[in-house]
Amino acid sequence: MFGVIISGRPVLTEPQAISQTQFAFQLPAHPSFNHIVVFLLPGTQLPPDTAAAVYVQIPPSSDFRFLGAVANEKQSAIFKVDGLDAIAREAAALAAQNPGAQIPAVTLGISVEPVAQVNAAMQAKQAEKAQATPAAVGGADGSSSGLELVRAGAANTAATNPAAVKLLAQRIIGNAFNFLASFSGNAGPGGIEVVPLKAFQDWWQKFEKKVEVDPSFLVRENQG
Repeated sequence: MFGVIISGRPVLTEPQAISQTQFAFQLPAHPSFNHIVVFLLPGTQLPPDTAAAVYVQIPPSSDFRFLGAVANEKQSAIFKVDGLDAIAREAAALAAQNPGAQIPAVTLGISVEPVAQVNAAMQAKQAEKAQATPAAVGGADGSSSGLELVRAGAANTAATNPAAVKLLAQRIIGNAFNFLASFSGNAGPGGIEVVPLKAFQDWWQKFEKKVEVDPSFLVRENQG
């Protein structure tokens, strides 16, 4: 149902299923990272009136911190994760001393929840962020926190034409693939193909600007 991208690493698409609505990805803290991309896999359609809330748990704390959400209306987001410095240093030191040791991991949790519940969590996070940085609206580094992804009107999802939603999702993914293909490279001993997160961020910013200027361009794309 879900995929995860961390710059310089293979794409993750097989989370551990905790329950029918809860999933977890284990993300080794080394090499260090501070951004995570979460997206719905092609063909995934969340149940009506729901969204996928994204959480992170950073050892030694056992608490899960809410990051944002993805939904049928907007199927991917980039999350900036704060508080990784300590575990990243610990993981780097452990990897240097014992290359075969198990590296400490960060847990990324995804929970399919009622949209009203997710909206409430997002509003609380927005208020907290506004208090901390009153001038910041959407992430000074260009990241998309996912806080704008789920609208209160998402209850209309049940009336959405599934075929139209699938076609639109395919065109968005195709647009991203065409842009990112030229940035791909090989990494690691197995020559795994990876794409830099910066390239994804560049695509995302250009895509959003294009939607603002011409919201119907995806509808016309590939026609004729």
